[in-house]
Amino acid sequence: MLEKNKAISEKFKRIIGLRHEPVAIKLVKKGEAFPGGFDVPEKQLSHCQAVFAAKGGACLRMPLESQGCMVGACTLGMTERPEKVKSGEFHLGMGIHEDAKASSEMFDTIADVLYETDGEVICPLKDADFEPDVVAVIDIPERVYWFEALHLRHGGGRAVYVTAPFQCACADVTAYPLVKQVPNISIGCFGCRKKTDMQADEMAIGIPYGEIPAMAADLEVYKDGVLTKAKRD
Repeated sequence: MLEKNKAISEKFKRIIGLRHEPVAIKLVKKGEAFPGGFDVPEKQLSHCQAVFAAKGGACLRMPLESQGCMVGACTLGMTERPEKVKSGEFHLGMGIHEDAKASSEMFDTIADVLYETDGEVICPLKDADFEPDVVAVIDIPERVYWFEALHLRHGGGRAVYVTAPFQCACADVTAYPLVKQVPNISIGCFGCRKKTDMQADEMAIGIPYGEIPAMAADLEVYKDGVLTKAKRD
């Protein structure tokens, strides 16, 4: 599995020209063993901070006690949603929504992970000696675009994305692709843009791992075809 993921990651980076490492995310179901070889961070990190650290090379084991954001942790099945989050009171204080009802309704639409988890492991895809649940890519729109094209290459149709002002990395890029088994794009969120090194020109996509091998294979077709005809930075 490690060699397969290394090869896929290298292909994505080389052909699409990614700025950062694609990130492997695996939620560890309750009672399941964590994959070995991963360090627990010295201080608590939010899920988004861990994902953005992994795009730079970090390999992290993140049990519940390492989670620095209970909003993300509850979306990922690790704990119950706090009452102030359910009511909308917590996020109302951020100043984006008009009232607590609007904040609360945002959370009513989240595709929470449907099973209990003990935590997660997050690392560059090239270092994943396991099958991830989701692969996340953070980059400029032109590079994220190619993953959308690869997703629609065989089935056609149109892609529909679900996002909100909060929970880019946890809800939009991890939970939604895992629960719905389709890629999902986020243009970022308040938390990512406050607590991580997400750049002003970057967005994110989460892709169910089941689609990743086919995408990597189809890139060989794109490499000498449509990619040579497109305007690219």
